Amino acid sequence: MSTPDQPGPPPADGAVTPGPYAAYTSPIPVVRTHLGHAIAAEWTKLRSVRSTLWTLGVYVLLVVGTGLLIGLGVSASSTDLRGEENTLALGIVGVLVGSVCLVTLGALTTTSEYTTGLIRTTMTTCPSRVRVLLAKAVVFFLLAFTVTLVCSTLVGFLQTSLLSGSGAPRPTGDQWLKATVGVSLFLALLGLVSLLVGSMLRHAAAAITVMIGVVLAPLVLALFVTTQSLQWLRTGLLRYSVPFQLSVFYTGRLGDGGPTGWDPVWIMLGVAVVAFAGAWALLNRRDV
Repeated sequence: MSTPDQPGPPPADGAVTPGPYAAYTSPIPVVRTHLGHAIAAEWTKLRSVRSTLWTLGVYVLLVVGTGLLIGLGVSASSTDLRGEENTLALGIVGVLVGSVCLVTLGALTTTSEYTTGLIRTTMTTCPSRVRVLLAKAVVFFLLAFTVTLVCSTLVGFLQTSLLSGSGAPRPTGDQWLKATVGVSLFLALLGLVSLLVGSMLRHAAAAITVMIGVVLAPLVLALFVTTQSLQWLRTGLLRYSVPFQLSVFYTGRLGDGGPTGWDPVWIMLGVAVVAFAGAWALLNRRDV
């Protein structure tokens, strides 16, 4: 018989006896991961990258700075604005110029991980690729929507206060809602499409170039399509270009048959859904 200080007889038939650490239980609790964990990880990565701070800083500067300069210029010109329908429309210039920053940030949100190789760590930590893509989309959309909502609201208040002495009518509640929430939803979805295009292309320069083309190419093409037989093409390019879609939130409609009200949001949402499906399919098919 063996004692505690002496080893026992060797096991029979090649059996392996449990070692001294076989009954060890880790004190670290095992937690079943879910989408919330992926969202927290993506938020940590997004706010830790310097490009996020710089891009959003330039975006805020363009939207608020351009809106303030236009408001100051119009108020200093002693122009009578009694005939204006919506003075909040003066903010469209800054929002449109700033949309390039959101497009750039959306593309960098995914392509930067492929550039640095961090995507391998991300996929190893979270094998569910659709969860990773969805977490990136949620974090970016909420960030872009919040920043745009704050900027557009601030610009609206600045411009209405500057133009209060020019006879400008006070914007209605519906005009405020579209110029703030509507514009924020549209631009956040536009940036989300850029993020999904970046996931498909995996290259920052390519994704940004494609998205700038999506924003500007239809409008530029429409300006040079002057043939009468292609009038239908020119009208379609104008109506569904990003600048004209954005102006719907300020003007209400773009002629007969064009988008009205909240239609631009639903159109951009449809584009985002299609882009998400394409990015998901390619992400599952390709190696990282």
